[in-house]
Amino acid sequence: MYSLPQSVGVKGAAGEPLPSPYKGLQQREVEFRRGEFSLVAAGPGTGKSLFALNLAMHGNLPCLYFSADSGAATQLTRATAIITGDSVKAIKKKLIADEFGEYYCALGERWWVRFNYNARPSPDDIERDLMAYHEVFGCFPHLIVVDNITNVDGGDSADAEKYTFGLEALCEYMSDMARETKAHVLSLHHVTGEYSDGLKPIPLSGVKGKIGRVPSLILTIHKEVDGMGSSILHLSPVKNREGMVDPSGETYSSYDFNSTNMRLTDIDAEF
Repeated sequence: MYSLPQSVGVKGAAGEPLPSPYKGLQQREVEFRRGEFSLVAAGPGTGKSLFALNLAMHGNLPCLYFSADSGAATQLTRATAIITGDSVKAIKKKLIADEFGEYYCALGERWWVRFNYNARPSPDDIERDLMAYHEVFGCFPHLIVVDNITNVDGGDSADAEKYTFGLEALCEYMSDMARETKAHVLSLHHVTGEYSDGLKPIPLSGVKGKIGRVPSLILTIHKEVDGMGSSILHLSPVKNREGMVDPSGETYSSYDFNSTNMRLTDIDAEF
């Protein structure tokens, strides 16, 4: 047991916000705090993985990324584009042609970012990699990304009730992981069918499995497409224990997606 003054000493790094490239979200008091668990939900192809990767590549922070939904070539070329600003298509051509050497120096600066590409990791796999990370670097990651939470092998989910219960249990597990490691644990997730096209604001009720109880922060993403290959991503804080919130999803911060270098840029953010 701890008194309130004693709690100051035992909190450690919990509550510290991670460096974030998303100034518009910060204006809405959205922070990715260490020791907390968050969920980002969107339809397929909307940009939730790009959102997480841009956060992971920003600030050169210790990060462990479980990329169950994307393979090594995809994440490597996207990350290289985000870091360098070069065209992702040109980077992919160089990777295939075995002419990738010019990027080793830039990527080497992110030396404590690590990826696991297991398509169906179990909780034991996640814990093993966390302990290995601590053994190598002497600390736990400050950011842990799980892409997607439904790819984690949580056991049988043959019917809807078991599916929801399994997701709820996984959320509890991720939340406990955040508290034990003092990392921010960011999990990506899907939405219900009516929002799967990603073209309209997604409310809290649109998160698949109705698993809004556990995360301290839930963001949903929808997009605008202009027909010319450009798109704008809108990020809605539908749950936020530490700041502004709108469960309807109608309040959002907007980001221009550059499909050439995979970067997200604030639109109309005041600095």
